[in-house]
Amino acid sequence: MDEAPPALPAPPAMSDSAAALADRLGAAFPPLAAAGRPTLERVAARCQVRHVKAGTTMFGEHQPCGGFPLVLAGSIRVAQRYPNGREMQLYRVGPGDSCVLSSSCLLGRMHYPANGTAESDLELAVLPPDDFRTLVAEDPAFREYVFSLFGERLASLLGLVEAVTYQKLDRRLAALLVARAKDDPLIRATHQSIADELGSVREIVTRLLRNFEDRGMVELGRERIRVADELALAELARQG
Repeated sequence: MDEAPPALPAPPAMSDSAAALADRLGAAFPPLAAAGRPTLERVAARCQVRHVKAGTTMFGEHQPCGGFPLVLAGSIRVAQRYPNGREMQLYRVGPGDSCVLSSSCLLGRMHYPANGTAESDLELAVLPPDDFRTLVAEDPAFREYVFSLFGERLASLLGLVEAVTYQKLDRRLAALLVARAKDDPLIRATHQSIADELGSVREIVTRLLRNFEDRGMVELGRERIRVADELALAELARQG
C-alpha cells in the first residue's frame, strides 16, 4: 500500500507574488474561489507558474504526471492516439479549466493514458504531485473541488461517446464548426486537425467540407474555414 503523502508545514506569510497568484486563480477558477481564501492561498503558495510555447507536448502516453495544472491562459488539447495512426480528441483544457487526467493519474499514481499538446502559448500554475496529494488529503474544500472535476468531465466524455456512436459525421462536423465560430466566423484549422478532433480521417472531412461549400455553408481557404451560413449549419447539427 502506498504511504500517505507527508504533511506539509504551513506556508510562510504570503509574498506579493503568491498573493497576486491567489487573486488570479480566484478570478480564473470560480469553483476554486468558492472553496475560500485559505484554500486559494495554500494552492498559490505551492504552485509553480510556467510559460509554454504553442506546439509543446505537455505529456504523452505512458509518462508519469509531473503535477496538477491550472491553466491561466491558452489551451491544451488532450487526445488519444490509436495504433492505426488516428486520433480522438477527448477534451480541451482552457483558462479556468483543470486536466482531469492529471488529477486521476496523481491520485492513482498511474501514467498518462493519452497525450496533451499546447494549442497556443500557455500560462499555467502547476501544483507539484506531493503538494497536490497533501492538499487533497488535508483540505476538504480543495478535495471537493478536485472531485467535482470528475463529474463535469465524465458528463462531457459521455456526450462524446454518444456523438461518436450515434451521430452521423456530417452532423458532428456541422456542430463543431458552429461551436468554433461562436466568437469569430473565421476558423483557422487544417482539415487534418478537424479530422483528429472528430476521430475521423482527413479525406472524409475534406469531402464533407467541400459539400458544405457547395451548399453555401462555408468558404474554404488554406488552413482556414469561414462559416458563411451558421443557421444552416446549426440546423444540420440539430438533425443528428
